[in-house]
Amino acid sequence: MAEDENAGRVTGIGGVFFLAGEDNEALAKWYQEHLGMPIEPWGGGVLEWRNDTAEDGGSTVWHVAAPDSEWFAPSRARFMINYRVDDLAKLIEKLTAAGIEMLRPTEYHENGAFAWLLDPEGNKIELWEPKLWDEKNKR
Repeated sequence: MAEDENAGRVTGIGGVFFLAGEDNEALAKWYQEHLGMPIEPWGGGVLEWRNDTAEDGGSTVWHVAAPDSEWFAPSRARFMINYRVDDLAKLIEKLTAAGIEMLRPTEYHENGAFAWLLDPEGNKIELWEPKLWDEKNKR
């Protein structure tokens, strides 16, 4: 039996875990109320690819930014979570109606639309409505 040359490697992101600075239950509730995060009684949520309706079929991007990157600004956190969304314009409409400020206008790229905001503890959040990689997706 031949040894599998692909064995022993990372195959995806199994979860995202971070510490609340103050009140973890209030922060989880904010994510549930404003971003639609499905919070379970145990305090977290499970996002399943089979529920994602994007045309790309689902993917997770992993990247290490340079130490002098301004990508995460104005957050001082050393991480930023990118959440896939099904209708970015509608979500932004809901967020702004709730008094949540977007950090800058929506950007359109070959692989979809992006928007940014801060959670109540100042962590920068990137929202992404995925599209298939295509020049026509740029605006």
